[in-house]
Amino acid sequence: MLPSYYEFYSPVKINSGQNALETIAYELHQLSANKPLIITDQGIRNAGLLELLIKILQQSGLNIQPDQIFDRVPSDSSIDIVNQIAEKFNTGGFDSLIALGGGSVIDTAKGVNILVSGNYRDLRQIMGVDRLSLRLRPLVVIPTTAGTGSEATLVAVISDQNSQYKLPFVSYQLVPTLAVLDPRMTMSLPPRLTAATGMDALTHAIEAYTCLQKNPVSDAFAWKAIELISNFLVKAVENGKDLDARMAMANASLMAGIAFSNSMVGAVHAIGHALGAVSHVHHGTAMAILLPEVMRFNMPKVKNLYAELLLPLTDAETFASVPEDERAEKTIEIIENLNQQLHKLTNMPITLSQAGVDQNELDKIAEKAINDGAMSTNPLNFDKQTVLTILKQAF
Repeated sequence: MLPSYYEFYSPVKINSGQNALETIAYELHQLSANKPLIITDQGIRNAGLLELLIKILQQSGLNIQPDQIFDRVPSDSSIDIVNQIAEKFNTGGFDSLIALGGGSVIDTAKGVNILVSGNYRDLRQIMGVDRLSLRLRPLVVIPTTAGTGSEATLVAVISDQNSQYKLPFVSYQLVPTLAVLDPRMTMSLPPRLTAATGMDALTHAIEAYTCLQKNPVSDAFAWKAIELISNFLVKAVENGKDLDARMAMANASLMAGIAFSNSMVGAVHAIGHALGAVSHVHHGTAMAILLPEVMRFNMPKVKNLYAELLLPLTDAETFASVPEDERAEKTIEIIENLNQQLHKLTNMPITLSQAGVDQNELDKIAEKAINDGAMSTNPLNFDKQTVLTILKQAF
């Protein structure tokens, strides 16, 4: 059934393919940008990906100097880091940004872009939804994981270490200018991170397909993302050099990101954000653990939608062989089986206890989760007791 009204917006340009990096200099030229600040982290530098990018940019005519690089973004970035990079940008004469990395790097770059494009001294001034009206600087995003979809989303989540909250920033102005998907950038991703980030992308797609703001266009992106993840995630984990699998997962992550930017996410993410803030659980790992548990609680409202998703998760023959009233539960079972398979391959945690969560922190996690903005678009209203029950079952 179609919604009576919906909006869909995805202005990001996508350059996707095995030589996509070679297009960046041209794209920056088209944007009248010639001095980008590259934001990345030490892991990316140590893996040789930064060196490869710089070599390609220089061969393309961009003379990248050492002072054009900030490579100290931590795994869980913060307002302090954003402020530090923004100061570097403002004093260095830069005109654009390149984010090379995973979700933390990309969200950091989005935060920096807010500060350097507007007259803001602190991100807390502009936290929230649709509070940006200014046009931001050109931002090129090169993801090195296939999970967050941040290269195509209107969302950034940045930690405030003082309050132990992850602060949300949601605005169409935050959507990057250009997303560059090149399998060379994800081939060095370790199997366990490949698994966890892949489950993050799957969660984005499933929540996008079932949350309150879903629409036919976001459904199409979500459906294809789920199909690609089902076919290629395990292959990418088993053989990180499989170019087809890496390319498929990069595209799946981006499509899931586009989907949830328009339909939003729900309780899996709300609880996952709280888990990250309180217990520092890796976001993708939290998604893998929470997804089947939350789906069971949402079942009364969206059983028909979960039943539909059995098809992209399997194939036509399997879908037809399962009785209609059993398809939704079969969908959850397949996700649990995928978690088990990834656990065997990579030792990825599939319970909160395996992820190192202290049981004494569950109440605090639940309290933060029910105040998370993602709860507002979940198919069902969850109170604190419901979240606590989910956390205990996931423990």
